[in-house]
Amino acid sequence: MVSVDNAVTDVASATKKFFKRVLPIMLVMLVCNQLNRSNIGYAQDHLQADVGIGAAAYGFGAGLFFIAYAIFELPSNVMMEKYGAKIWLTRIMISWGIVSFLMAFVQNETMFYVLRFLLGAAEAGFFPAVIFYFARWVPAGQRGKATAIFIAGSSVAAAISGPVAGGLLSLQGVLGLRGWQWLFGFEGALSVVVGMAVFFVLDAGIKDAKWLSPAEKAALTQAISDEDAQHAPAEGDETGDGAGAGAGAKLNRWKMLLNPQILLLCGIYFSVQLSIYANTFWLPSIIKQIPGTTDLAVGFLSSIPWVCAVFAMYFAAKMQDKAKSKKPLLVAALLVAAVGTFAAAIASPVLALVFLAVAAMGFKSASPLFWTIPQSGLHPLVLAPAIAIINSLGNLGGFVAPFGFGIIKEQTGSVVPGLFALAAASTIAAGLVYFLKERRSGGDAVVDSANPSAKAAEAAEAVPARA
Repeated sequence: MVSVDNAVTDVASATKKFFKRVLPIMLVMLVCNQLNRSNIGYAQDHLQADVGIGAAAYGFGAGLFFIAYAIFELPSNVMMEKYGAKIWLTRIMISWGIVSFLMAFVQNETMFYVLRFLLGAAEAGFFPAVIFYFARWVPAGQRGKATAIFIAGSSVAAAISGPVAGGLLSLQGVLGLRGWQWLFGFEGALSVVVGMAVFFVLDAGIKDAKWLSPAEKAALTQAISDEDAQHAPAEGDETGDGAGAGAGAKLNRWKMLLNPQILLLCGIYFSVQLSIYANTFWLPSIIKQIPGTTDLAVGFLSSIPWVCAVFAMYFAAKMQDKAKSKKPLLVAALLVAAVGTFAAAIASPVLALVFLAVAAMGFKSASPLFWTIPQSGLHPLVLAPAIAIINSLGNLGGFVAPFGFGIIKEQTGSVVPGLFALAAASTIAAGLVYFLKERRSGGDAVVDSANPSAKAAEAAEAVPARA
């Protein structure tokens, strides 16, 4: 019993250290990621004035990113499994930073399309690699918290990106460069520098972590292994939910596309991404309808919905840690997104900003709530490729939203019909959640006296990290 208690303490301490030492690195990477994804939203009018890129062309170029992302997501994930998360995450960051930097020299629509496609190809695999990294380091009971904090970083980045973009756009004419060139050039170079640093500060695996004691390494490794064994699929089950072709059979990644649960997860995530990227790329344009706004004012006002989303995600994470099922919380978040978006469509520009803040609290909270379901419900053997499939197909919402909004605005002069469509999509997704299969969270599982991982999920909240 003493050894079991020691193992619980060691797992809890190791998990605390992970949150303190590794998660901040991931958050810095995510901030860079979001800065480079969202900067074209602030440069839209400047690209139209200087390069001649209209609303429809802008929407198509913004969406091309996600076409490339979907095409290269699974191959990138395969390469990550071959070379390891550390090397592959470094490659991803440096390559997307270089492409983003080159956006500063775009001269026409064709070049804009090519660079946006290359940016999606460069970035493909980033999110699944991080989620898989969590699955190999963090016990199941704390994984939802880690994912929620990580995804909350995207809202922090979105909140930061507005003021940063406004400041960089204000450098118009400095060194003979336009403001939007400073925007792309600076944020692209920042990603390259951070990517190089990641190679030296991120550990490939638990055994490489010098900041863990030998006992903590052993206990954490055993806890993750025990959880993998508990999720072992039954005979004839390839995907961990009864739909496979044999536990010992070679995994067919493409056959997973036929799994109804994975298709359902793709559809729900598609709806979440529709809302996220419609707001990412078109929120500045909506705010500019408020009379008297400047680039700097638009930047600061654009941060309001994302700041609200950070607080909402924090409270959602608190609730999900105590909830036996994440499905009711996910439904509530999607319905909040639907109501906020619908209200924004019929409100004045100032009130629309308020309601879009409400919508952001919903759809941003939905994202971490959503990811706890495949993380807990899929076997580790298929977790990485399943996440890649869900993320790549779901991210096609990032193509449909900006492209659709661009066409709507060019044809009608307004994005209001697009907001109605987003509200409908969130409502439909809330209904689809009912059909998801879900395992109970690790914190609610019956604790095996020989397995410390479940106990450690609770103990990690109380045990301070050892230096």
